[in-house]
Amino acid sequence: MTDSGFIVAVIGAGPAGIYASKQLTAHGHEVVLINKDIKPGGLAEYGIYPAKHKIREGLRKQFRAILSNPKVHYYGNVEVGEYGDVSLQQLKGMGFSAILVTAGAQAGKPLGIPGEELRGVYQAKDVVYHYNLLPPFSRMPMKIGKKVAIVGAGNVMMDLARWLIDEKQVDEVVAVVRRGPAEVKFDKRELETVIASMNMNILQQEIDRVSPVMRSIGQDPDAAMAYYQEAYENAEPHSSPTRFLLRFLCSPRKMVANDHGIVKELVVEENSLQQANGGTKAIGTGTYKTLNVDTVILAIGDAVDEKLGLPVTGTQFVGNPNPTYPVEGISYEVIDFAAEKSTKGIFLAGWSRQASTGLVGTARKDATNAATAIQAYLTAEGVKPAQGAPDLLSTLEQLLPHRVNYAAIQRLEEYEQTQAALQGLVEFKLDSNLKMLKVIRGGE
Repeated sequence: MTDSGFIVAVIGAGPAGIYASKQLTAHGHEVVLINKDIKPGGLAEYGIYPAKHKIREGLRKQFRAILSNPKVHYYGNVEVGEYGDVSLQQLKGMGFSAILVTAGAQAGKPLGIPGEELRGVYQAKDVVYHYNLLPPFSRMPMKIGKKVAIVGAGNVMMDLARWLIDEKQVDEVVAVVRRGPAEVKFDKRELETVIASMNMNILQQEIDRVSPVMRSIGQDPDAAMAYYQEAYENAEPHSSPTRFLLRFLCSPRKMVANDHGIVKELVVEENSLQQANGGTKAIGTGTYKTLNVDTVILAIGDAVDEKLGLPVTGTQFVGNPNPTYPVEGISYEVIDFAAEKSTKGIFLAGWSRQASTGLVGTARKDATNAATAIQAYLTAEGVKPAQGAPDLLSTLEQLLPHRVNYAAIQRLEEYEQTQAALQGLVEFKLDSNLKMLKVIRGGE
């Protein structure tokens, strides 16, 4: 493919940003890939459970091939936003042909209940980043107690439970699930990693407790129990003494502190279920129970970073519901509320477009679609080629002297691989930006 003369800025170097870069270069465009973290990879690097090394390494191999493309210019250690190293408005003014935001959803979704600010209450993403050694979360003081409640019923909840069981070996983990045992979002393979820590008789009692509600909407409690029993038969062995419990049909209503401001109780309301819009809706019954816990982790979804400078509603960036360049019926264009049309030249993909949706394969598909939308925009709008990659890159380099390029990432990876071999580890990771920058600059 010949050079198109277009230069696209991609903000965020997780799976969506990296795969989008691949597709954009296939169209002949230059890409400036800007990443807040030093390392690329996003959730593929810092969100996958540490024991899943083969999955993560397979993704790294793909990413290395894309980032080695001379048309992809990697700028790590650069935060985009109103209070960052460079603002979105500055990037727009530099002459990029288009901007694609793939910065993910950087924060956790709040519950909005009393006590959420107490010590001992954490967002799932913060904990995941902590045990995956993402700076600065890697150094965040995180006091985990002996009785932990996780609010949520997805694969992230299962990863957290696995960490609490295998690594922290707490006394008890209880997953607080708003709906019933037939409607959980975690898959059976994830369940197999933790179910050895469950007492199946207690699980049967819990399913018996909620079975009248299940039957009232046509769900089969026996089939639900069979799902868990099958996972138990394929369970990964554990030596941990931790007890793992599932508490169904419960919604958190408030958290109560002890005399030191640390959470000591989670008050939940028991739910019933109603059929609604082809699914079910949890309805509070007015019956409350108190769970004695000393840590609560919220695994209920993610929220975008409002400081990036894009319009936000709730926890989402706002796309134009009537896009000019839809792909497969999906809008990848940012809304301009004042003009009631798309913000010219700015696009969304991945979790920036729709948070907490899908895995890496979904991100790849979404990134490819977004690149297709950008290609349609560049072609149809008669966008003039950028001022030229050398000039634009020179401007960025003067503005961002602390940037980390891909050659530096390669040196960092080589160092970490050497350390893993020397220490007999499957994987070695530096846990602070200072340490990484020291290696990159030749201080190690």
